[in-house]
Amino acid sequence: MDDLKAPRPLAVVTGASSGIGYHLALLAAQHGHDLVVAADRPLAKAVADFKAAGARQVHTVQAELASRQGVDQLVQALQGHEVDVLMANAGHGLAGPFLEQDFGDLQHVIDTNITGTLYLLQHVVRGMVARGRGRVLVTGSVAGFQPGSFHAVYNGTKAFVDSFAHALRNEIKGTGVTVSLLIPGPTDTDFFDRAHMTATRAGSSMKKDDPAYVARLGFDAMLQGEADVVTGWRNKVQVAASKVLPAQTVAQVHRRIAEPEGGKEEHAGTTHEHPRMEHKP
Repeated sequence: MDDLKAPRPLAVVTGASSGIGYHLALLAAQHGHDLVVAADRPLAKAVADFKAAGARQVHTVQAELASRQGVDQLVQALQGHEVDVLMANAGHGLAGPFLEQDFGDLQHVIDTNITGTLYLLQHVVRGMVARGRGRVLVTGSVAGFQPGSFHAVYNGTKAFVDSFAHALRNEIKGTGVTVSLLIPGPTDTDFFDRAHMTATRAGSSMKKDDPAYVARLGFDAMLQGEADVVTGWRNKVQVAASKVLPAQTVAQVHRRIAEPEGGKEEHAGTTHEHPRMEHKP
């Protein structure tokens, strides 16, 4: 990253190849930031867009952010450079019945959404606090407030992320560094296609938000130092309801939108493949 020497603020965005992360990086570029962008997929096309949006320098890290080695690649690329903004957006999801899922796939969801995110945050936020300034945006999910039948592990990881972001914000208050939590609901990205969820209500008929709109709400909340932002009134209602309704009621509602068509009969005596997917809520 020797080319990142211009006196411009530096923003780091993970999961920046598409969806919400792509639009977060675009916004950072438009606001005068140079970029370090990371994803587990190629970033060349996105980089051209970021430069066209105003970023003078864009450094890419294509790495598996579910592994410590992958996060270390990103951290190494930041050595000697002050990070002004960190937008930790990378995540993966997995749909389907828990008992039929491969444990390696489940571990990947946990390692990406929790372990890799925490490992990166600890490295970067330490430097921010030492300097007494910085902005952090963590992408959580409405799913974190819901016992997610047929998304059980994914929703569980997002419950952790939502809680952790609020806790970290409180721990470092008064340091000059703020942590904001973006809480999107279903968003119009490749999440459902990659999950083979087109045969569910969530994938086929549920209204989805524009990722550019979601990113804008999160970016603005981060700039203003807000604790969190839930995107859209429907999602606000869902979060409020999830806090007061019995957990099994919420789980049953989630089942209705996430269970593949055919219900129990479709799964009886069979094993279905539910591939890993990049999360864009």
